[in-house]
Amino acid sequence: MEQIDKNEYLNELFSYYGSLLTDKQQEYFVSYYQYDLSLFEIADEKGVSRNAVHDQLKIAEKHLYEFEEKLNLVKLSTRRKELLDKFEATKDLKYITELRKLDE
Repeated sequence: MEQIDKNEYLNELFSYYGSLLTDKQQEYFVSYYQYDLSLFEIADEKGVSRNAVHDQLKIAEKHLYEFEEKLNLVKLSTRRKELLDKFEATKDLKYITELRKLDE
């Protein structure tokens, strides 16, 4: 996965599951992935080592991937959008039926 794609995907995962992370992991994640601060800048701001920030980010990433693996909220949302787009384009009710099946 390309770095930009990975960052976008992680931000999407964070929008669904971020509140399940610790406060510290949330702060580091937002600082790194959304405010584009370096590990050094975050560490300096928080009064911790660069390695501590790195470790917390890796743990947060791991948790986000695990949450999606178990809950599939991003995958389901993407599928819903696809089905709605297809329905809007074709007005074929089979897409609405498929949409309903996603929630069963």
